[in-house]
Amino acid sequence: MKIMQVEKTLVSTNRIAELGHRPLLVVREKVGGGRQVAVDAIGCIPGDWVICVGSSAAREAAGSKEFPSDLTIVGIIDHWQVDSPSPPAPLPPAGEGSGERPGGTEKGRA
Repeated sequence: MKIMQVEKTLVSTNRIAELGHRPLLVVREKVGGGRQVAVDAIGCIPGDWVICVGSSAAREAAGSKEFPSDLTIVGIIDHWQVDSPSPPAPLPPAGEGSGERPGGTEKGRA
């Protein structure tokens, strides 16, 4: 598994039928890292830090062992400090930082 950040949506209208209508996203392991394309199996938005799987796990997470994917997003990270040498910040008090997504909906939180 890899921790990556969603950079943007990738629009590809010409694709093989096996990909269906699953969204494709551009992701990076860290700022300045190489870009990769991932199948979005859970509903991410740009800026989300996500958990990705590769190889046969990516195909199964996308829906089938025959699915043509090398990288699939399987979780959205709710809280994580990027490359911080200090201890993690305490969780917010109850009622704050509820994990609600912009637009008032909560989707696919790991």
